[in-house]
Amino acid sequence: MSLLHTHGDAHSHHHHDHGAGSSGGAGGLAPVNPRRFALRVAFALFCVIVALIVASVVQVREGEATVVTRFGDPVRVLLRPGLAWRLPAPIEAAVPVDLRLHTTSSGLQDVGTRDGLRIIVQAYVAWRVPANANDIGRFVRAVRNEPDEAARQIRSLVGSALQTTSAGFDLASLVNTDPSQVRIGAFEEALRRQVDAQVYAAYGVHVVQVGLERLTLPAVTLAATVDRMRAERETVAAQRTAEGLREAAQIRSDADRDARVLIADANVKAADIEAQSRKDAAAIYGKSYAADPQLYTMLRSLDTLGTVVNSNTNLILRTDAAPFRALVQGPPGLGAATAPSGQVVAPTTTSHARGHTP
Repeated sequence: MSLLHTHGDAHSHHHHDHGAGSSGGAGGLAPVNPRRFALRVAFALFCVIVALIVASVVQVREGEATVVTRFGDPVRVLLRPGLAWRLPAPIEAAVPVDLRLHTTSSGLQDVGTRDGLRIIVQAYVAWRVPANANDIGRFVRAVRNEPDEAARQIRSLVGSALQTTSAGFDLASLVNTDPSQVRIGAFEEALRRQVDAQVYAAYGVHVVQVGLERLTLPAVTLAATVDRMRAERETVAAQRTAEGLREAAQIRSDADRDARVLIADANVKAADIEAQSRKDAAAIYGKSYAADPQLYTMLRSLDTLGTVVNSNTNLILRTDAAPFRALVQGPPGLGAATAPSGQVVAPTTTSHARGHTP
């Protein structure tokens, strides 16, 4: 219905224009429909607005910061991830800055130690741009937001820093057979502090970590190091030998002292036991003498004979004298046993006593 109507309008309009043209000769342009023109203008404005909005939106990603520059000059730094606004180009532009950790290596460097020896070292550096607006702005101005250029500058600074840092350490504190003498950690920390101060002042970045990747010795230094290690091992061996000898002497001295103390204690105990035995024997003898004086006299005489006479003893003594009276007279009440010749033979198996009565 609408198509027919539109076609009829167009057909009638065509005939009208044709009649006007035929009557008026060379006529002007056909009039424009105001409604259609307004729609076209509105659509064009909408497209422009959308384009401006898209051009003004800035997306800040995680691990990055965005520097908004106005005609090339940084004006503000966006740190929070998400969307932000800026003026459309070419007035303002958004420059993303990577805040993640970067690493670079110094390459092999020939440096000297405090004791005048040469070493070859290679260090790695881990660095990052701090999440700080001033530091990010300084980094963008210094290297134009080019991490490769920053890494190149950092490698150059690490090379010179290795020279000055190694000059404060002896070779023995870097290469040693004794782990307690090695100070690699102190060397790396001193190197990190020096490099960090330089790169932060120049480029606004912080050095997070510095480590030694490689440490080798030239031929001359290696020979000197081997000689030093050999001398150190010999010194340690001599010290341990001396300590062993000292401990052995101390042990022997302590053992001798303990032995003397034990012997002295044993002698004291033996003397106490002997004294107690003499005391007990005296008490027994006293009781024996009180019970039977003659038997006591005989027993004491026999004890005396057992003390002074052994298997190789020949005695010629008076038999009427103690203690040999017991050999002649026998126990009390038994009488004396005399030999026909007047000699008395002692009833023992290991000794002989000869004598005659006056």
